[in-house]
Amino acid sequence: MWKDHVWKRQTVKDLTETYGKSEKTVRNILDRAETRPSVYIPPQCVVCIFDVTHLGEDLLLTAREPNLRANLGWAWIPSETKEHYALLKLNLESRGFKLMAVVLDGRTGIPRVFEGIPVQICQFHQLQTIRRKLTLRPETEAGQTLLSIGFSISKSTEAILAGELLEWFKKYGRFINERKYTEGTKRWRYTHRRVRSAYNSLKRNLPFLYTYQKYPELKIPNTTNSLDGYWSRLKNLLSAHRGKSSEHKRKIATEILRKQTA
Repeated sequence: MWKDHVWKRQTVKDLTETYGKSEKTVRNILDRAETRPSVYIPPQCVVCIFDVTHLGEDLLLTAREPNLRANLGWAWIPSETKEHYALLKLNLESRGFKLMAVVLDGRTGIPRVFEGIPVQICQFHQLQTIRRKLTLRPETEAGQTLLSIGFSISKSTEAILAGELLEWFKKYGRFINERKYTEGTKRWRYTHRRVRSAYNSLKRNLPFLYTYQKYPELKIPNTTNSLDGYWSRLKNLLSAHRGKSSEHKRKIATEILRKQTA
């Protein structure tokens, strides 16, 4: 019954019809059902994608090994902070795993948690950040040119992108440094904040966008797609159980996460 509930998206009402039992009995059985035991994965050198997703009001931080297609660890967290990433990293290391490289979504400050370990920032997330700041139809020439550079990330190299950003700044540096003062005060803000922010994001993350090219033997993915795809499946399975308590949804999610390959 528990397997049908999780993997076949059977609701309590569906299960009462399938098994010929009352709703109360079905709920009691589901409450008592145990999640599958964690599959043992021996300690080894790994490459991990670390990222957070929202499951309703809950935040789930997961570490997934894309080459093994396995979730090595996860944690339910109240907020996305460096401390929670550090705790999950420590958990993996305490179980004997050696992190050879990590893939992150580009959230500011998180790479510092993995100092001394090669860090790859997801190129897709970087492009999404640029698109969000500039929109798909930037009004200024500077924004249009920067968006074009952003779209070339996946086909480029660190040296080429660094050169393009340098040339861009030579042409538009003064533009993004323009300030607008509040009349009658000394208070000011940058006039073209969104373009400036998009440039700074690219400049800041540049050293981490092509790590996968520097360590081909590690088979580091250049995106978080392996984990994003897994979450899509998890959310699809959970979607049949809208309205359930947070505790019940966490139990279902744990069952899914413990199915190591997907």
